[in-house]
Amino acid sequence: MKENTTSSSSAKRRYRGGSDEECGREIRGAEEDEDEYTFEIPPPKKAAPERLKRWRQATLVLNASRRFRYTLDLRKEEEKENIRRKIRAHAQVIRAAFLFKEAGQRVPHGTSVGLPVPGGGYGIGLEQLAAMTRDQDFSALQEYGGVKGIGKLLKTNLEKGCGGDDSEILRRRNAFGVNTYPRKKGRSFWIFLWEAWQDLTLIILVVAAAASLALGIKTEGIKEGWYDGGSIALAVIIVIVFTATSDYRQSLQFQNLNEEKRNIRLEVIRGGRRIDISIFDIVVGDVVPLKIGDQVPADGILIAGHSLAIDESSMTGESKIVHKDQKAPFLVSGCKVADGYGTMLVTGVGINTEWGLLMASISEDNGEETPLQVRLNGVATFIGIVGLLVAVFVLLVLLVRYFTGYSKNTDGSPQFQGRKTGFSATLDGVVKIVTIAVTIVVVAVPEGLPLAVTLTLAYSMRKMMLDKALVRRLSACETMGSATTICSDKTGTLTLNEMTIVRAFVCGIPVNQPNDSQLIHSIAHALLIEGIAQNTTGSVFMPEGDGAIEVKGSPTEKAILSWGVKLGMDFNDARSRTSVLQVFPFNSEKKRGGVALLLRDSEVHIHWKGAAELILASCTSSLNLDGSVQPLDSDKVIEFKKNIEDMAAVSLRCVAFAYRLYEMESVPKDEEELTRWTLPEDDLILLAIVGIKDPCRPGVEDAVRLCTSAGVKVRMVTGDNLQTAKAIALECGIIDSETDATEPTLIEGRVFRALSASGREEIADRISVMGRSSPSDKLLLVQALRKRGHVVAVTGDGTNDAPALHEADIGLAMGISGTEVAKESSDIIILDDNFASVVKVVRWGRSVYANIQKFIQFQLTVNVAALVINVVAAVSSGTVPLNAVQLLWVNLIMDSLGALALATEPPTDHLMHRTPVGRREPLITNIMWRNLIVQALYQVVVLLSLNFGGKSILRLKDGSVDHADKVKNTFIFNTFVLCQIFNEFNARKPEEKNVFTGVTKNHLFMGIVGFTLVLQILMIEFLGKFTKTVRLNWKLWLASIVIGFISWPLALIGKLLPVPKTPLAEFFAPLCRFCKCWARRNEAANGPENNGQEDAHL
Repeated sequence: MKENTTSSSSAKRRYRGGSDEECGREIRGAEEDEDEYTFEIPPPKKAAPERLKRWRQATLVLNASRRFRYTLDLRKEEEKENIRRKIRAHAQVIRAAFLFKEAGQRVPHGTSVGLPVPGGGYGIGLEQLAAMTRDQDFSALQEYGGVKGIGKLLKTNLEKGCGGDDSEILRRRNAFGVNTYPRKKGRSFWIFLWEAWQDLTLIILVVAAAASLALGIKTEGIKEGWYDGGSIALAVIIVIVFTATSDYRQSLQFQNLNEEKRNIRLEVIRGGRRIDISIFDIVVGDVVPLKIGDQVPADGILIAGHSLAIDESSMTGESKIVHKDQKAPFLVSGCKVADGYGTMLVTGVGINTEWGLLMASISEDNGEETPLQVRLNGVATFIGIVGLLVAVFVLLVLLVRYFTGYSKNTDGSPQFQGRKTGFSATLDGVVKIVTIAVTIVVVAVPEGLPLAVTLTLAYSMRKMMLDKALVRRLSACETMGSATTICSDKTGTLTLNEMTIVRAFVCGIPVNQPNDSQLIHSIAHALLIEGIAQNTTGSVFMPEGDGAIEVKGSPTEKAILSWGVKLGMDFNDARSRTSVLQVFPFNSEKKRGGVALLLRDSEVHIHWKGAAELILASCTSSLNLDGSVQPLDSDKVIEFKKNIEDMAAVSLRCVAFAYRLYEMESVPKDEEELTRWTLPEDDLILLAIVGIKDPCRPGVEDAVRLCTSAGVKVRMVTGDNLQTAKAIALECGIIDSETDATEPTLIEGRVFRALSASGREEIADRISVMGRSSPSDKLLLVQALRKRGHVVAVTGDGTNDAPALHEADIGLAMGISGTEVAKESSDIIILDDNFASVVKVVRWGRSVYANIQKFIQFQLTVNVAALVINVVAAVSSGTVPLNAVQLLWVNLIMDSLGALALATEPPTDHLMHRTPVGRREPLITNIMWRNLIVQALYQVVVLLSLNFGGKSILRLKDGSVDHADKVKNTFIFNTFVLCQIFNEFNARKPEEKNVFTGVTKNHLFMGIVGFTLVLQILMIEFLGKFTKTVRLNWKLWLASIVIGFISWPLALIGKLLPVPKTPLAEFFAPLCRFCKCWARRNEAANGPENNGQEDAHL
């Protein structure tokens, strides 16, 4: 069989790239002249590390190492890329050295390269195979007898593959290794513990705790003196351990998701059958079919192929397409099939491949900077700066009061009395003041914001996996919540992808029973079988005995091959009767595929199949009932077109089969010319037109209706006939009625493509269905919609869909029918190819955004209340009602426990009854501000009233002053915490009046609330020595509960207050513009010469 390496027509199906400065990534255009297209698979969406560095340097950040602990580690990313470059360079140096040595010491003709060293009972050893493949040693391959010789040495039948029994697979694994590679171990818990400890504020607190501990033991003895310092140290340790545990758990979860992404499913030929296996189960000696869009799963040698082109950029680092044939047969693991198809013999797996070596040398951390994280870092930075200023102010006020004698002891005497006060007492007083100020910073800096993002993303990713959606890019979870339109494929997404031929026109007449071969003329039958068997990438396995026939391939190929089998086709016999001269692989641009066959009598047949109306347009004649050829007149053409339209109107996919004779003398004789031969596609003879039924998926109409009610417009973009697309659109509810099915609501791809850029933008909003579209049409539609301000989600499965998936805001690849190239360019993989799963992704995307907003509302309420209470108390009385340990406990409730409770709220139906979140909608809405102000104001008023008049309000004047102060401060602390617990329920539903809907179903939320309450009781009743609290009687407990409970009806009353439609942020627009200008100047100052710095610390 002669091989074809390239095709001039297929070379036109390519895209050139533009540049998207904002995202730091390439985008693909489709408006250039087709003849100038060059194939490039778009890189995954990813902001350049240099842009992230500049952004971080332009941002004023407090505790940058802690703040960015959930985002991309730029230093590690740079190290990873350096390792990649070294391994690539190493492999290329070895190969170059080998070729140089071979040129100088060429083996004389007729001598042998040496007998192969057997391994594991095979005629060739692991080292010989690895060396030959790694060095791409073509002369060694020839010495072994080419790919056929290697196949014999590996005991593999190149057509039927190796045996599929477990014992043989085990022997091959033992002899040649497994297709896995040693993973770098993830970071241990102790590393996360060390990183959590790096927080500057916590370090200051530990130093303050050590000083307090030393002073306390010195003045009060070890029995009583260690409580102050020890309690602060213990609280800090709890915060560190909880933070490290949370980080570690998320790290494990991301590792599991990465493992799932690496587990690619593919076909291999074993025992003459095509079977689906995991990429990890491939062994040396396997025969693997490759088609456009696949990833090369292991190192190997090409057995046979047509127009096979490989993108080796993943290994070489250069976007270069390499054509493979018998002169260049070596295939490298990890590369992508850019064009054509073929079969390969696996010769190297796992760590014995360059790809395995590369993957074993790098760790795959999921460190991605998402848009929401960027926005939250800005919010956290602003709040942190405010908190720092407040803490400095409190520090100065307390120091001034202390040294001027205004700070009093419980007996009314000044704490500092000049020279009368000893150095130790003075130092102890200053340390306590510094501790209070630092603790205010701890509470004020909302470290829980990045934690909340990570928790909600991780939770959503885990739940989305259960809903058949694998997230490849974290930011897609957020962006999906803002999607305003979904451009969906038809086949397999809106339909079941279970295709069967239900109608057929053969020799110009309808065949009522399309599977009955008796109704088809023998000449037409022979030609149809010939075309079906050879013009396909599928296969038919016919087992011995009574076993069921197995048909493999794409759904369309399976339907056609199954029809051929029912017509009496013997697949292997039909293929053996002719030899393939040239192949034009099916592509979605031309919507047809062809093959040139040499018959035994030296006659040449060229078979075509594809979109019915396009094949019909290339036909000049048709086959008659008696097997004769009759020219196609206009009446016959109209009749055929009517048949196609009738089938399309009942949602059948129409495929036509045609052929033509060709003179053997006109076929190129030279092999190189033959590979460049373009198959003629004119003067065809029509053989048959068939209608393939692919029913709509159950529930897809409800899913489309739900999207519409949620403000998300669903558009169908399909390569099928416009009438077929219209029928399916009506069935799915994408188009409401026949009256709506007019242009441009219903439009053909070529019509849309012919419009100018402004014309496309003008009608893009009105398009609901695009039929006979090419991937470039889908790309143009995405670009037009984005220019109109839409947030676009796109589904795709083919390699040519990669540019549109890459250009869209959210690319959704199909997990079953999608190619590896499409999956690489996507953000989310829909594992069951179901549109209902796409709608679930929208639901989860909105849930992510909503959960973050819930947590922000909750946290800012605590921030405002704690800061105002402590600042007012410190300025007015010189003391604060909430001490360091108590504030650290509040910080734990506010940050870690609060984030865990609110960031894991499941999505509700309410989310799908509101419009999408706009690109520029403020993170903190006016509704959130209203809720926040109502709750914070209530807490501040009540707690300050208790701080200044608590003794009289609580009737505490009977006991000692010291005890009364402790009871009052304990009551304030207890009431403050209970207010947060009650307010946590309010934060669940910022817009709804009933905040308890579904609360009992969220077991994690109820568990965290219960856990927080139990710990609070333990702290008040049993850990008073550590927290500086005293036990409260049941009346005070009841009073605290009542005060906290009032926040519920208060929240209900607050939601009755109207809010302005204009976002509050717009009132501060001038200040924001000033900050942006300042940031840009800062970025300009920190130019390329400062790129080595990771962050700018305050």
